[in-house]
Amino acid sequence: MVLTFKFSSFVDVVVSVSVSNLEKVFPPNVYALRDVSVEIRDGEFLVVLGPSGSGKTTFIRCVAGLEAPTRGRILFGDRPVVDVERGVNVPPAKRNVGMVFQNWALYPHMKVFDNIAFPLKIRKLPRHEIEKRVKEVAEALEIGHLLDRYPRQLSGGQQQRVAIARALVKAPQVLLMDEPFSNLDARLRVSAREFVKSLQRRLGITTILVTHDQHDAYALADRIMIINNGAVQQIGATDEILNNPANVFVAQFFGDPPINLVDGVGRRDHVDLGDVKLPVPAPEGKLQVGVRPTDIYIADAPLSQGDIELPRGRIKLVEYLGFTPVAVVAWEQTELRALMYSKLKEGDLARVFLRREGVKLFRDGVRVG
Repeated sequence: MVLTFKFSSFVDVVVSVSVSNLEKVFPPNVYALRDVSVEIRDGEFLVVLGPSGSGKTTFIRCVAGLEAPTRGRILFGDRPVVDVERGVNVPPAKRNVGMVFQNWALYPHMKVFDNIAFPLKIRKLPRHEIEKRVKEVAEALEIGHLLDRYPRQLSGGQQQRVAIARALVKAPQVLLMDEPFSNLDARLRVSAREFVKSLQRRLGITTILVTHDQHDAYALADRIMIINNGAVQQIGATDEILNNPANVFVAQFFGDPPINLVDGVGRRDHVDLGDVKLPVPAPEGKLQVGVRPTDIYIADAPLSQGDIELPRGRIKLVEYLGFTPVAVVAWEQTELRALMYSKLKEGDLARVFLRREGVKLFRDGVRVG
């Protein structure tokens, strides 16, 4: 999809967002956020990723001003919008953020024009200015022909664009999106992601999107912040988090197909899984060993120089994840998922190869190698 933007006035001065030691406690003693800190560069697309109940929506609502944090500070550029110690808490209307909610929150009794225009009417802008802004942003989002319809007359994707247009029409410095694709079917989610990424790139607007779907993160993020139980687990680019997960939670939560995670014992020059030994350096003692299926594979010969051949294993099961076949290969005790580059079938003995750099070692849930 190629988007042509006719407007340049719908994004105010782009700002960075600095969050320091943010904490939110709900009565009686429920910690929704625990000491969250992150620096979001101006024009950056940050995806906040975590399971349900992890605190990600509370985080974005604190940035928007819809929740008052218990502790911490938030700056837009050099301007503090929250500083609990100093008693600063700028109201949402004065933070100049655009917010797209999970359910899009369109007014069913208002036509599309009036839904988009609503933030401008609150500001009491002149009628001619409202009409100009609404028409320009609607044309840019390719919904100009829908301005006279009601939300019930629109598809899910069209309703989503109306919600985005309403967030952009007031020229926000920061765009906030809370699970914006959750009401779309799988096929429409793909085109919606493409649209949002193209829009953000063209506008260069600082954007924070929260989601529980890692595919949203793959498709959109400049950086990802993974959060669980209110605490930041890791912040980084997609490749960094995939290849260097900080802990077991990140390794298991982020990555498709899911990582293999088995118990082992470090023996300095190898890791002992019992019936399989991985010839990689390891700290002594009990470990959890992580290997992504993309780093272990079944083939007739090694695909890259330096890959390690493991003892032959028996193919227990073959699954198709998208277009890629993934096998469950079994030894006497150990089972691992591995990519298939072979025409072998279930029950066959297979040559199994390992990319040495793909082995990740954890102790007490924390990465040690």
